[in-house]
Amino acid sequence: MQTHTGEKPYRCEECSRQFSQLSNLKAHMRTHTGEKPYRCEECSNQFSLFHHLKAHRMTHSGEKPYICEECSRQFSRFGKLKRHIRTHTGEKPYTCEECSKQFSRLGHLKIHIRTHTGEKPYRCKECSRQFSQLDSLKKHLRTHTGEKPYKCKECSRQFSQLGNLKTHMLTHTREKPYRCEKCSRQFSDLDDLKKHMRTHTGEKPYKCEECNRQFSRLGHLEEHIRTHTGEKPYNCEECSRQFSRLGHLKRHKRTHTGEKPYRCEECSRQYSQLCHLKAHMRTHTGEKPYRCEECSKQFNELGHLKTHIRTHTGEKPYTCEVCSRRFNLLYSLKKHMVTHTTEFVQV
Repeated sequence: MQTHTGEKPYRCEECSRQFSQLSNLKAHMRTHTGEKPYRCEECSNQFSLFHHLKAHRMTHSGEKPYICEECSRQFSRFGKLKRHIRTHTGEKPYTCEECSKQFSRLGHLKIHIRTHTGEKPYRCKECSRQFSQLDSLKKHLRTHTGEKPYKCKECSRQFSQLGNLKTHMLTHTREKPYRCEKCSRQFSDLDDLKKHMRTHTGEKPYKCEECNRQFSRLGHLEEHIRTHTGEKPYNCEECSRQFSRLGHLKRHKRTHTGEKPYRCEECSRQYSQLCHLKAHMRTHTGEKPYRCEECSKQFNELGHLKTHIRTHTGEKPYTCEVCSRRFNLLYSLKKHMVTHTTEFVQV
């Protein structure tokens, strides 16, 4: 009768949640005690609810008794079939009370709500970093363990995330299915297209809480934050030098390996960094993209322009530690230092 009256006389002493049936309260109590009395005879996996064990058993038997009438896809659990049917109907029964955004799954709504509350219940035991989603924590843990469970069947390269493998596979097929409607540039990954679109819209959704600087990519914000924290999580195994960016570590490693993966197609000269190759290519093309705003003189390297600007500003950033004389070029300072070396020899 209580199911009709709405009466819920059974209350959990831990969290005050109420239930209409004693059996439901007992089952709920296991979420607090951690008790899992139902054991799978096949793999010894344990469950707190009997129907969870029944559903699990189907993973061993392969039984999928629930069939979608739209596409004939089969499921081992009725709940999974119900969720799947929403992909056909478009139904989104779960609504966020904060922003009215709707979701097809209750779990997705719960995760979304954390964007409003800022809750991050999943903590990494290695570095104490916190995450709003369990999947995000699992992915992050692989940065500590080095686990790469996803392998490319073409070249056997391994990846820590499935999305990275899928993106990598497109390098074999050369497929770029995502096209920018603004400039027709194509991308192999949808996320890359979304990031690229911000170059057109100017959108910068990621803001630094320290200095309010905004960024178009989350990765750029994370790198920027390290300028405030001083964190350098990337460590060279050869010399223990630390870096704030993974790209900087990769470039540094080439000083140990001697690797020069960037080759000039004109003269076959090789470089360890792409920016060095680009600068070199201008010696062939004659391109000088850096222009002085004072006198319109042009340069093929940004560093050369910065040096030239000092002839206008009078800036002399290099100081001799012996006599305090200042110079606008590092080369000039080094040449000057020889005069002191000669003095010491004569003495």
